[in-house]
Amino acid sequence: MALCSMTGFARADGGDATRWSWELRSVNGKGLDVRLRLPPGFERLERDARDRCVATLGRGNIQASLSVTSDAGAQALTINEDVLARMIDAVRRIGERIDTAPPAPEGILALRGVIEVADLATDEAAREALDAGILAGLDKALADLVSMREREGEAIGSVLTARLDEMKRLTDLAEGSPAREPETIRARLAEQVATLLDAAPALEPDRLHQEAVILATKADIREELDRLFAHIAAARELLAAGGAVGRRLDFLAQEFNREVNTLCAKSNDRALTAIGLDMKAVVDQLREQIQNLE
Repeated sequence: MALCSMTGFARADGGDATRWSWELRSVNGKGLDVRLRLPPGFERLERDARDRCVATLGRGNIQASLSVTSDAGAQALTINEDVLARMIDAVRRIGERIDTAPPAPEGILALRGVIEVADLATDEAAREALDAGILAGLDKALADLVSMREREGEAIGSVLTARLDEMKRLTDLAEGSPAREPETIRARLAEQVATLLDAAPALEPDRLHQEAVILATKADIREELDRLFAHIAAARELLAAGGAVGRRLDFLAQEFNREVNTLCAKSNDRALTAIGLDMKAVVDQLREQIQNLE
């Protein structure tokens, strides 16, 4: 499966006497949030349109807007007097409770349900054909949106692969650091033990042994390196599998960050610390790109 970005745009147009146009915009989101904007008189399409979006897209904030224009005489605007009366009554009651300027007439008319679009042509078959054409146009716009998101996802995948290669290079560099050689660790440990003895000359042998073990454990980054190598391999497998892997990659990025922070905290060597800081920069770049994936 292909990687998908969560950003994209698509448009589809059609119709004859009644022209319609869909515009779909997609941006990053923690889940799937579909917001539909339908013109008056086409609220009947909301459920079918939403179901199509949910079935096609897995994640992202989606805005789907439908615009419809008709030849003169094809449609008529009417005011729903019952809804209008209820709206005016509600405005009056709100005005009695709070001190506010009354709404402008165009504001009330813009409320949903006040103005209705009525087809002068009462042919039910023609209306069903129009609805079918509009929904087919939505399907086409969704397919185009998915294609764009896949192209964006492919580009993001290339960037992530390059960042993982850099993380592998830095992890190899940390593993081969002279600071991890036994002689270097032994010398540093001896220096720290000497510092302990200077601070507490009467330190008992057992206590001294315990402190030495603690110092040796803190200096060992073997576990952090092993986990970094494992996370790199897991991230590459997810990229190769494709599909909606954004959440799992985001979790791995958090794990990368945790291991790199621990490595930097354990480091007592300037060169190893510099490698760790470079790793942190790569992790930040990984997380920034992963946020865009479905």
